[in-house]
Amino acid sequence: MNSFLIGLQFLTRIFVVKQTVWTEESFGESVKYFPAVGAVLGLICSGVVGAVNQLCLPTLSGAVGFAALIVLTGGIHCDGLMDSVDGLFSGREREKILLIMKDSRAGSFGVVAMILVAALEVSTLTELARLSTWWLCTAIYSAPIIARLMMVVTIGAFPYARPDGMGKAFAKFTTRRTILFAAGETLLLLLPLVVVSEMFFLSAVAAGVLALIVAWRFASFAVEKIGGVTGDIYGAVTTLAELSALITFLLMAAALR
Repeated sequence: MNSFLIGLQFLTRIFVVKQTVWTEESFGESVKYFPAVGAVLGLICSGVVGAVNQLCLPTLSGAVGFAALIVLTGGIHCDGLMDSVDGLFSGREREKILLIMKDSRAGSFGVVAMILVAALEVSTLTELARLSTWWLCTAIYSAPIIARLMMVVTIGAFPYARPDGMGKAFAKFTTRRTILFAAGETLLLLLPLVVVSEMFFLSAVAAGVLALIVAWRFASFAVEKIGGVTGDIYGAVTTLAELSALITFLLMAAALR
């Protein structure tokens, strides 16, 4: 439970208990519970957007869904996306890229990337809201779970680029067994979708496949540029995987109309 709470309180703004001891090992142990953290986010967001959409306000539902994810996470993954894009697309050498990514200021590449992601996510959620409240709630529940599984995969499958840093603690204690545990956890968290509709579960599987392709390609691109991944790359992968999952749900929902 302690490891789960560490992951929850590190990756989100949700405060449950006061934790004063943060060790490398405790951080590493929390990685396998990242999909469960995504489930907490998904449950809260699906409840919020479901309620809004019952008022027949699909456009507002899309905006509220996106905003809820940002508020609950404090924008930590969006910051990672902007820093990653600023660095990786700067055209500089490895050491300069790492310095750019460490800079807390957002550059033009990062801002443009975040605007595009925000526009795509809000429009995707809005279209889902127009199609069906069930599809909307299912998508926004599933996407954070799938996205955080992709973070676990990235942490465990790719080398860490820096000699130290917060992300180093995650990478140090993440093994193949951690990835398998997180994958099984994700399956259990998504399995209840079958009760509502088999198509919801199949859509979640399809979303996971697309998210994995996107996450793997982006992480591989980072390895080509800087020889590994960083905490910012973890955030970028999570953001892009979440968007990919939502788009998959929209495509599936539209195809079945």
